[in-house]
Amino acid sequence: MTRLLPCLVLLLLSGQACAAGLTARVDRTRLALHETLELTLETEDATQFGAPDLGPLAASFQVASTRQQNQLATVDGQARALTRWLITLQPRKTGSLEIPALSLGQWRSEPIQLTVQADDPASETLAPVFIDATLDRDHVYVQGQIVLTLRIFHSVSLYDDSSLSPLQMPNAIVERLGEPRTYEKRVNGMLHGVIEVRYAIFPQQSGHLTIPAQLFSATTVAATDGYSPFGPTPGRVTEVKSPVIPLEVAPIPPSYPKDQPWLPARRLTLVEAWTPAPAEAQVGESLTRSLLLQAEGLSSAQLPPIETAEVPGLRRYPDQPSLANEVGPGGVTGSREQRVALVPTEPGKATLPPISVTWWNTETDRLEVTELPAHTLDVAMNPTIEQPPLESLPAPVAAPSAWPAWPWQISTLVLACTTLLGFGLWWHARRQPAVHRSAASGPSPRTLLDDLKRACLANDSQATRQALDAWARQQPETLADMAARFVPLSDALDELNGALYSETGQRWQGEGLWRAVQALPAQEQQAIEQDQSALPPLYPR
Repeated sequence: MTRLLPCLVLLLLSGQACAAGLTARVDRTRLALHETLELTLETEDATQFGAPDLGPLAASFQVASTRQQNQLATVDGQARALTRWLITLQPRKTGSLEIPALSLGQWRSEPIQLTVQADDPASETLAPVFIDATLDRDHVYVQGQIVLTLRIFHSVSLYDDSSLSPLQMPNAIVERLGEPRTYEKRVNGMLHGVIEVRYAIFPQQSGHLTIPAQLFSATTVAATDGYSPFGPTPGRVTEVKSPVIPLEVAPIPPSYPKDQPWLPARRLTLVEAWTPAPAEAQVGESLTRSLLLQAEGLSSAQLPPIETAEVPGLRRYPDQPSLANEVGPGGVTGSREQRVALVPTEPGKATLPPISVTWWNTETDRLEVTELPAHTLDVAMNPTIEQPPLESLPAPVAAPSAWPAWPWQISTLVLACTTLLGFGLWWHARRQPAVHRSAASGPSPRTLLDDLKRACLANDSQATRQALDAWARQQPETLADMAARFVPLSDALDELNGALYSETGQRWQGEGLWRAVQALPAQEQQAIEQDQSALPPLYPR
């Protein structure tokens, strides 16, 4: 089951590309003139060859580098190819710039707006170590995500004792996005080392919020004019603080449904997978349905349970949900996977209702609903568990009108009684060998019951299921009929099926099933057995 999760995650990541043909995104929308940003182009169209046309970028950007990535995955039995281009861009001018729509064959990406700030005129006199802080967006909703990026610039070498104070906010949840990233950048012609640290911030209340300053401390390596016989000169401890950033947090929009959990996300997808395929549904055979909910800009702890309704004719055995968080260029992407085993109990059609998730798109600032359509399962009868019907009882003979007892009728009755007496003696003589022959052809009921007891008390769900089926085949009624008239047996069978069709089998206890079998009341069939064994009278009155 766990192998399904990577395929489902890849399906979610490629879902947007499949819908738009060619998608474009950047790691940030605010930067300085001499900074670089990373543009990602992505497509799932395997019929397109070559690379996107980057010519429209030349007017406003310098293309520093381009890398291509290719991935192949199998989703629901279909192979899907995903192609991604990672393009490093440096702006040529300041102000509001646009990454124009780029083409790949018949597909075109959407344009992206950027804000490029001018370099600080006082940067010529910048300190050897300084720190800058930026946010990935200007506004955020309550419980939504905003990404803070801290960049520590240093034009001098630093010892390995550098430290950054932890970001703590009483009215927000803060998660650091991966490990710090280091690279180099020119600022006004001077090469600087950069230490980049990113945080995902989830405000927990609306209104005014302040992102506090963080303290960076490091020891600089003192410059020397040559070889020193006394070793390297001790450095000087330097401390710098990031700027304090005010932030306004928007409340939940009034148009959002009051009865739905609040989900502010950049993108939300809901997919499903089946094992085996729904077309192979049979009575008594388990179908596993996997549902994966994934949201960009929300952690897995914020995702609600996926509500599924009870369906007549299907027994449900849900597993524990699987939660995961993935860190990417846009911050945190949370996922919640729920698996449920569905066991059909009767043939025919079983309709699973649609599943919908209401959420707020923070990119388009509007309400959206993501839905899985309804499913209709055509459940077939399972020949391995189908039991032959009981033989119909002989129809009662209608009683004729009374006749006088003539002498020839009395003599016929005496002859019939004599015949019945001889038949009874012959049947008694054959009965004992028949019993022996039946016992020799298979295990006795007592042996089958002992096998069932041992399997139950050993807490072996698979062996118990086999022993239970063998024992039930020698009973005068089916296992379903016994469970229908005795509730403790029905409950014990539900627990056994839950152990067989979910991941909790190793924790199953069979003592309850064995007690239910022992306490099973006898079927009230004495009158039926008498009617089946006795011959109808020759002259009913």
